[in-house]
Amino acid sequence: MSRKLPLAAAVLAATSLLAACKKPDAEAPAAAAPAAPAPAEHAFAPAINEADFAQLVKTLSSDEFEGRGPGSTGEEKTVAYLEAQMKRIGLQPGNNGSFFQDVPMVETTASEGTVLKLESNGKSRELKFGVDFVAGTRTGEKEVKVDASEMVFVGYGVDAPEQQWNDYAGQDWKGKTVVMFVNDPGFHVGDEKLFEGKRMTYYGRWTYKFEEAARKGAAAAFIVHDTPGASYGWDVVKNSWSGAQYDLPAKDDPERRIPVQGWLTAEAAKQLFADAGLDLDASYKAANQRGFKPVTLKTKASIDLKSTISEKNSRNVVGVLPGTDRKDEAVLYMAHWDHLGKHEGETGDNIYNGAIDNATGVAGILEIADAFAHQEPKPKRSLVFLAVTLEESGLLGSKYYVAHPTFPLNKIAAVINIDAMSVAGKAKDITVVGFGSSELEDVLKPIAAAQGRTLHGETSVQSGFYFRSDHFNFAKAGVPALYADGGEDLIDGGTEAGKRAAEDYAKHYHSPSDQYYPETWKLDGTVQDLETLYGVGKEIAGGDKWPNWYPGNPFKAARDKMMQPAAK
Repeated sequence: MSRKLPLAAAVLAATSLLAACKKPDAEAPAAAAPAAPAPAEHAFAPAINEADFAQLVKTLSSDEFEGRGPGSTGEEKTVAYLEAQMKRIGLQPGNNGSFFQDVPMVETTASEGTVLKLESNGKSRELKFGVDFVAGTRTGEKEVKVDASEMVFVGYGVDAPEQQWNDYAGQDWKGKTVVMFVNDPGFHVGDEKLFEGKRMTYYGRWTYKFEEAARKGAAAAFIVHDTPGASYGWDVVKNSWSGAQYDLPAKDDPERRIPVQGWLTAEAAKQLFADAGLDLDASYKAANQRGFKPVTLKTKASIDLKSTISEKNSRNVVGVLPGTDRKDEAVLYMAHWDHLGKHEGETGDNIYNGAIDNATGVAGILEIADAFAHQEPKPKRSLVFLAVTLEESGLLGSKYYVAHPTFPLNKIAAVINIDAMSVAGKAKDITVVGFGSSELEDVLKPIAAAQGRTLHGETSVQSGFYFRSDHFNFAKAGVPALYADGGEDLIDGGTEAGKRAAEDYAKHYHSPSDQYYPETWKLDGTVQDLETLYGVGKEIAGGDKWPNWYPGNPFKAARDKMMQPAAK
């Protein structure tokens, strides 16, 4: 998962998102889904409004939906409810006569009794799962063993030719266990000259680091956790890596996969480095110097990772409102419906309801769909409303959709992503994640200005929020994507109130307490945000604009290429 918290840019530690989260059996037909609450239980109005939005969030985040875990009873109820809502609104099935797109997945649950054994200078230690480390495998194998693998510190685990930076230079990595820091070179020492300064690049994301270790042929890879570098605490890592994890089958994602990947706590890493005669703090400084060379940790790592493996399907839900004149072109609104499900075996409240993350986003696209369905005149271009699965597992539902689009990517004028909406009230501003990326901001700006609001980027650029939600898969493919959220400067209380709201939500993020709180939520600002995003889609769907990325943006080349006429 990943995503940003509402008003997240106001606070670094409070603005945590770990885009790293269950589904129906492949043979289970959609018609067999348990009955969802009937849409008729609430009288919905066509216009975007607080009561309708609240009803949708309340339902989707109820205990009845069991945290919307992919592959669970909660998924069955969720997708049935979304189908019913799309039919109520008047949308047409968006996938060859069906509202569903099957997303094949592999469910992997690592044994939490797994230990990581370290041998150094004749002494052995055993690290405990969840306490000292977490680990998993993407191989789909029930048992993965790494035996006496040489551990090597590889700095930030980055190979970036355009930056003249290669932490892996000069060694054969087959069979080795690499240990690395999170974020980009330059971050921990405040060097603005390295990479993009404070702004995290994709090289800083944990997903990239495991991908690169796999490409290098390593047997295992561990990232050293630190709260500023990751922008979330160890509890978020532990919660997100415990229990069932999901992946696309290798045939649907042929990139090389590392046998074992995981995280080490700062305390465990400090001891690991000390056993090798190294100081962890000094190693941070060394890793930020050009010309850094990998350092052996004089330790052998062994792990016997046993997992329960199950092949299943989850489902994206997609509805379409056909355009009047250019129905072959579309604006696509999206939100992820999945969350962390129900954690069996946990004491107390073990349902991760995911009210803000991301019942708010799903409710948002449904409200916008309703507004478009009743709009006059009707939109010229089509509108696609996509609720994707497996965001919490690494943006897998959107990744699958981009690889198997129900609407051609070169016919999608824009993607508008809604993920974890602000419920803190009206603001004087709007946060655009990845600000300065595309001409969609030129459409957004006057709409916001008419509301008396200004645009700005996220303050916590070091957190890499742009890489943590589903729009990123569309962006990588070249489709201009907008990810905007409520502002930080609240009408009632200013930036201090915005900061408090971010800190408050950080307490609930990826925990069972992310629930619907009608007594404290201020939905007037949420409705205004939805009206703003509806306005962006309305202008593009009703006109001739074909937005592109700004010059210099790394995704522009892919867009330009896809828009070239097909060779005859």
